[in-house]
Amino acid sequence: MKTTQKFALGMAAAMLLALGGCAGMSTQDKNTAIGAGVGAVGGAVLTGGSAVGTVGGAAVGGVVGHEISKP
Repeated sequence: MKTTQKFALGMAAAMLLALGGCAGMSTQDKNTAIGAGVGAVGGAVLTGGSAVGTVGGAAVGGVVGHEISKP
C-alpha cells in the first residue's frame, strides 16, 4: 500500500471517529464537517499527501459542505 493510500485511509478513519461526536450539531454544521473531511482526503490523494493540498482540500470541502445545506 502506498504512503498516500495509507494517509487517505487514516484520514478517513479519523473523520469517521470525529463525526461520532456530531450528535448535537445542526445539519449545516455536520455537512461542513463532512465536506472538510472529504476535501482533506481528496486534496491529500490528488497532491500526493502534501500538507498544502490537504489543507486546501479541507477548506474547499468545508465551504462546499456549508453552502450545500444553506436554507
